[in-house]
Amino acid sequence: MSAPTLDQPHSSALDAAESGAVQLITFTLRIRRFNPEEHPEPVWVDYQLTMDPKERVLDALNKVKWEQDGTLTYRRSCAHGICGSDAMRINGRNRLACKTLLKDVNPEKPITIEAIKGLAVLKDLVVDMDPFFQAYKDVMPFLITKGNDPTRERLQSAEERERFDDTTKCILCAACTSSCPVFWNDGQYFGPAAIVNAHRFIFDSRDEGAEQRLEILNDREGVWRCRTTFNCSEACPRGIEVTKAIQEVKRALVTRRF
Repeated sequence: MSAPTLDQPHSSALDAAESGAVQLITFTLRIRRFNPEEHPEPVWVDYQLTMDPKERVLDALNKVKWEQDGTLTYRRSCAHGICGSDAMRINGRNRLACKTLLKDVNPEKPITIEAIKGLAVLKDLVVDMDPFFQAYKDVMPFLITKGNDPTRERLQSAEERERFDDTTKCILCAACTSSCPVFWNDGQYFGPAAIVNAHRFIFDSRDEGAEQRLEILNDREGVWRCRTTFNCSEACPRGIEVTKAIQEVKRALVTRRF
């Protein structure tokens, strides 16, 4: 008995790619370019590329920069989804370019690339991350303890560690924060990433600074600005349940239990 097939349109190149055969495709990479030294407004520029559809969007950007236009500017470092430096809007969604395969963003149409929203664009796909990192610093993302230095390591059970395990995964890529409509319209809002990193320490059994962080996040630009749109959770490349973490911080502010 033959296996059922899904009724989905695919090009022959994509079908070949999925079967493991190497067959290149030609596609358009449409990048929103911005150079304030040349023009006050951004412009869309198209680049024609021929590549293996199993390659990544980051590979396509590298190909443009190395072979067609060396002035293209973007951030990237590890290229393995760990450093978080290459977050950008790909086909209207926040993603890491190094984790996004060409075949997964419909290369039969122009693939649009633009800088993440809510932060000032410095050039092309590079944004000013200073406000983002300032919000991160403001929530005191480090262990706070009182008294003398311990003579042994601070122990905690597996259950206590599991309580905040999810929020330890943050790589500070800003994909969640820059996907938030509140952040787009209010640059003073701490944003999801800062709250996630506060959550990581608020619920750490070894930490003694939870009350301080909660008071910081009780500010009018803190957790109460969240409108629970779930954009942040959908944008997180690490799969963190960002909205859930924000709700847990809200609950801790009301109950003072953490």
